[in-house]
Amino acid sequence: MEQNRVLDVLTSKELTYEQKVFSLAKEAEDSLSVLDIPQKTRQYFETGALNDLFEGHAPYRPRYIMPDYKKFVKQGSEFLRVEPPKTFDELLTGLQILYHHVPSITGFPVYLGELDTMIEPFIEGMADDVVKEKLRLFLIFLDRTITDSFCHANLGSRPTRAGRIILELEKDIQNTVPNLTLKYDPEVTPDEYAELAVATSLTCANPAICNDADNRTTYPCEYGISSCYNILPVGGGAYTLSRITLTELVKSAESVDQFLQELLPDCLEAVGNYMNERVKFLVERSGFFESSFLVREGLIEREKFVGMFGVTGLAECVNALMADTGDRYGHSEKADKLGLQIMEIIRKFAADFPAVYSEIGQGHFLLHAQVGLDSDKGITSGVRIPVGDEPENLLDHLRHSARFHEYFPTGVGDIFPFAVTARKNPGALVDIVKGAFQLGVKYMSFYASDSDLVRITGFLVKRSEMEKYRNHDVVLQNTTVLGSKNYDTNHLEMRKERMA
Repeated sequence: MEQNRVLDVLTSKELTYEQKVFSLAKEAEDSLSVLDIPQKTRQYFETGALNDLFEGHAPYRPRYIMPDYKKFVKQGSEFLRVEPPKTFDELLTGLQILYHHVPSITGFPVYLGELDTMIEPFIEGMADDVVKEKLRLFLIFLDRTITDSFCHANLGSRPTRAGRIILELEKDIQNTVPNLTLKYDPEVTPDEYAELAVATSLTCANPAICNDADNRTTYPCEYGISSCYNILPVGGGAYTLSRITLTELVKSAESVDQFLQELLPDCLEAVGNYMNERVKFLVERSGFFESSFLVREGLIEREKFVGMFGVTGLAECVNALMADTGDRYGHSEKADKLGLQIMEIIRKFAADFPAVYSEIGQGHFLLHAQVGLDSDKGITSGVRIPVGDEPENLLDHLRHSARFHEYFPTGVGDIFPFAVTARKNPGALVDIVKGAFQLGVKYMSFYASDSDLVRITGFLVKRSEMEKYRNHDVVLQNTTVLGSKNYDTNHLEMRKERMA
């Protein structure tokens, strides 16, 4: 363990006590060396082409856990001494207790379930004002105790009274936690319900909108959306998320052909082997699945966990390989075709590479458009177009997104700031969503240009809180620290503002 780093954490005047505890635990984990990592893989780590996204050197819990909360509502928990809830108060209290005991890479639950469908049966016969006050306190509790914005709750595609109340509350309380996504299907989601969601998003950057019909085909069981926009099986989750950073890998390329035929396949193999090493330690040695009450009570099953193979920095990679011609990713058909060629190689690798303990992935890892890190300078998230270089025409941007979204079953998304005038016509944004989903876009999120709440790479942060952090004030959520650095480093204020 590096004593200087530990001392830095202990003596920090900008970290809360809780943030110090998590940081010290990370230092302890990283003092171990239990994974077999070949020298070539270590070299990819050193260049930044391979990144473990701060999962630690000794995995002792899955990165993302997606409990079957609906099952919990039916059966309660013997371990937690919680009876199946019979009243609305019992439901909210039971969920609060369970959330406290759901681990993840962040130390907090990254998935809170499909809230509105869980709540709906418990509020029958209750007055709106009573329900609203209880939900307001519940949502405030979540925001103040889950102090990490990589936390997600879902709203089902069918309109519910509970969903409407949650959306109305979000406008008022302006919380960063939980991140919300509406599972949108125009076949079952009425326009007025979708418009309420979009209007709420233009006030507080919440909820995002996912393509429910598309995502329902990903797994043979129910899916949920966790953390930023991770599409994962309910009752399972993700063992790990490691990524290939194409922006860094391309720096070693000697030519386009050498990159495509030698360098890229070699690095993909290194990432795959490294992920298998992590999964094997987690399943065979960590004891997590043997000791967790979540497993014993059937709220999660090991067989429903998958490895997420992350991809990021495609834009800079393509632009570097096309430097001699001047063709740019998102603006040139030649550049985009090269991007698709790269993605086809990556997709084939994922489809062929044998992933251990991946029953629900049919023996393979599943691709994910990784959103980035606060340290990612000049690396564009996933397969997005670089900030400030987006096409002038929104439809062109969406067409481009659709071409690349299809490669990522475990999550991909784009962020669109809109002018404040869009609030006057949320129906126009719903029409945009419908058209985008018909093209093949999987996930979209919005915020208004004057909103205090903004999306960074996928999670939410308040501009006002970022300003506090820049002034060296202590802030409650550690994602404010990550978001502030990312916002400044990658100039997210330069995202192209769209008109409805």
